[in-house]
Amino acid sequence: MTRTIADLRVAIDAVDQHLLKLLNERAALANEVGDIKRLEGSQVFRPEREAQVIHTLQQDNLGPLKETSIANIWREIMSACRALEAPQRVAYLGPAGTFSEQAAEAFFGVSIEHIPCTSMDEVFQATAGGRAAFGVVPVENSTEGVVTRTLDLFLTSPLHIIGETSLLVRHNLLRKDNSLDDIEAVYAHPQALAQCQNWLNAHLPNAERHAADSNAEGARIVASNPKWAAIASLRAASQFGLHVISPSIQDDAYNRTRFAVICLPETLAMPESSGHDCTSLVVSVVNRPGAVYELLEPLKRHGVSMSRFESRPARSGQQWEYFFYIDLQGHISDPAMAAALADLRPICAYYKVLGSYAING
Repeated sequence: MTRTIADLRVAIDAVDQHLLKLLNERAALANEVGDIKRLEGSQVFRPEREAQVIHTLQQDNLGPLKETSIANIWREIMSACRALEAPQRVAYLGPAGTFSEQAAEAFFGVSIEHIPCTSMDEVFQATAGGRAAFGVVPVENSTEGVVTRTLDLFLTSPLHIIGETSLLVRHNLLRKDNSLDDIEAVYAHPQALAQCQNWLNAHLPNAERHAADSNAEGARIVASNPKWAAIASLRAASQFGLHVISPSIQDDAYNRTRFAVICLPETLAMPESSGHDCTSLVVSVVNRPGAVYELLEPLKRHGVSMSRFESRPARSGQQWEYFFYIDLQGHISDPAMAAALADLRPICAYYKVLGSYAING
């Protein structure tokens, strides 16, 4: 016999009550684990452990829930359990409504203490100075490439990378008036302006383009003038009471931004291997023929795959000297990785491991 909607609602209510009981049991167990870790002096937050939990559940999932839904649900469960002790203080490029805020919540869950900052420099300063336990900073965009300021800050910062997350970025044109007509200026972060330049050239060729510290800050600015528009998230539209004039105006439909999660080593040491890891480092070599080849040869010899290789001027006063930012597949404790880095280090004039951490998703 087919069940009625009333019957199904009764069944759903019963399942919800059972889930509530199980969630509270899980929270109690998590509290016990936290108590033991504090007595032992070990780290309470283990991002690689959380990544392993989510990965295992995704593998065991028989549906109909999707893998992304499993990750989102369990990340929030773990976030809520951590917050029973104290919400984690997380710094990011603000104000409220930025993609950086969204990335922070995607990694830690929503049960955090938000520390919005006005610049990338302030995110690093807040995290290094103890105002925040962790920071979340953009490092790379699939359309515009690396975020150069973030890479430069890593050179002089004591912070290291303990995790990553990436977002499918949807840029929307926002405005106080619900019309595309008579827009005199568009405000957004320079990266967003660059990621939407083809759309802007086609639809608003005469509008001035103004750089803002963040997309959400641009949305805050244009809320005061009906002649201005902003490029920002749907969250920013809601935050500042703006209309979405044109959704998804980014030039690349699959536009993604990758974010790094950073902290002091005293806050959280390098995570252990999760089985799905990335190792990031920055190096430089003496400018001479064959130097870059010598840099890459140990990686090839030991079978270590490289997923990113970026160069930045060294700003040493000498022309054509560069720092190289490299992402390698694997954990620093893997035998092949350890052997490759042992052979690589003596070749380098500058060598710094930025982090070895679980790959998100």
